[in-house]
Amino acid sequence: MSLVARFRGWVVALGSLAVGLAGLTAAAFDSGQQGMAHMAGHMYMTVLRSAKPGDQQKADAIVAAAKIAMAPYQDYHKALADGYEIFLPTVPQPQYHFTKYEYGLEARLQFDPGRPTSLLYKKTPDGGYTLVGVMYTDRVDATEDELNDRIPLSIAHWHQHVNFCKAPAGEKAAYFGPEAKFGLLGSITTKEACETAGGVFHPHIFGWMVHVYPNEADPKKIWAIDDDDQGHDNMDHSVMPGMKMN
Repeated sequence: MSLVARFRGWVVALGSLAVGLAGLTAAAFDSGQQGMAHMAGHMYMTVLRSAKPGDQQKADAIVAAAKIAMAPYQDYHKALADGYEIFLPTVPQPQYHFTKYEYGLEARLQFDPGRPTSLLYKKTPDGGYTLVGVMYTDRVDATEDELNDRIPLSIAHWHQHVNFCKAPAGEKAAYFGPEAKFGLLGSITTKEACETAGGVFHPHIFGWMVHVYPNEADPKKIWAIDDDDQGHDNMDHSVMPGMKMN
């Protein structure tokens, strides 16, 4: 079995967790819970560093590479034909990740801005998709200095999803609503509280990720870190391939 096949199998093995997260995505999206406020205690973001000579030029080169990587895929059918797979296509989301498992696996070892782990699409009223950006990933144990080597932390915020308490059988309803206990919207943020509630605690459920919207004219929107009315959502609420659970 190839590494890519194993990697895909690992993602499928997370099915029960993905179902819970899929529900979270749908619940948050349908209820208008957007931005990071509803994920307090479950999000870790890199701190913006002071700019160093060459940072902006490096970031600009990544944006240029992302544009080139996106160019063949304005028609989402082409992405599907080239091996990208829609993650959770039936779950309402601010944007959809068309992920290439091969690239996600490669991203754990090296960074190639021309081979983003995911293409980001926004759903259109007619049931199609409009390409809006890309997502780059790195392994969960990468240091912030390593992330900075990929994309300067004076420009971009990378993030991880943390402190995930998986609900015990029969309590998946507690992933949802204003009184949610489990998952990325839940009140539980420690191992002790999770085990007391009968859940399974994961300190990290994904690796590092960052979204880039290279066609935006406003530099702040190119490296958006929050939801907006254009479908930009750098705080992804679903299981993303290319990541490692520990």
